[in-house]
Amino acid sequence: MSGNGKESLVGNGLTVIEPRVGFHMLNFRELWAYRELLWVLTMRDIKVRYKQTVLGASWAIIRPVLTMVIFSVVFGQLAKLPSDGFPYPVFVYAGLLPWLFFANAISTSGQSLVGSANLVSKVYFPRLIIPLSSVGAGLIDLLISTGVLLLLMIWYGVPLTLNLLAAPLLLVGVVFAALGVGTLLSALTVAYRDFTHLTPFMVQIWLYITPVIYPVSMVPKDWQWVMFLNPMTGLVEAFRAAFLGKAFDLTGIAISFAVALIIFLIGVAYFERVERRFADII
Repeated sequence: MSGNGKESLVGNGLTVIEPRVGFHMLNFRELWAYRELLWVLTMRDIKVRYKQTVLGASWAIIRPVLTMVIFSVVFGQLAKLPSDGFPYPVFVYAGLLPWLFFANAISTSGQSLVGSANLVSKVYFPRLIIPLSSVGAGLIDLLISTGVLLLLMIWYGVPLTLNLLAAPLLLVGVVFAALGVGTLLSALTVAYRDFTHLTPFMVQIWLYITPVIYPVSMVPKDWQWVMFLNPMTGLVEAFRAAFLGKAFDLTGIAISFAVALIIFLIGVAYFERVERRFADII
């Protein structure tokens, strides 16, 4: 039987899977029971990402560095965008770290169910594991590219501060936002294949409404709260503050964290609601 369900053990070691009735949210106990499958799928995604590539894991460095160089020339040198008093390459790279993780996570997780159609239609397991594994695979790239940021900070003489201790907590917020959007997109893509084409366009637009290439300080103070309704605004700014030693905007971070949590709950709730139909329509 496909879809979301509960398992019960009957005679002769037979396990019966029955669908849950009514509204339900994330089943942590079931996910924990399938944690080994989550690990296997995550490792599979990591291996597939760099399989039959010339440069392998070097792409985790090349992509953000080249993006940083292009943004630095176009927006830093030509457009003369402000960077809160920091060297523009370090400023923009610190914003690119969480953004590229988020963008890659929602893009890969959005296509993850369709890409695993054979697995979904043949065996029962919590389908949420598939987009979860796609998001988890991106953490390796984030760790590698973070090392480059630390080298840039040393090169430009930007000192390390105790703000760095907040980075793991901020990463949790980015993961929640990515999981929320990614699970929602993965469920929608199964039913509406238009989202395959819509997602890259959405990611591109989302980049420019997120303060990656410019600081939030460019926006009038009275309107900054609107910017923070975009969960990545507060998280990107907070990452900069963590690495560059800036003061944290606690109000902005709180708003973005709250929105990220809401998106996560909505995404998972919708995913769990339509999960039982995946095998029939994928």
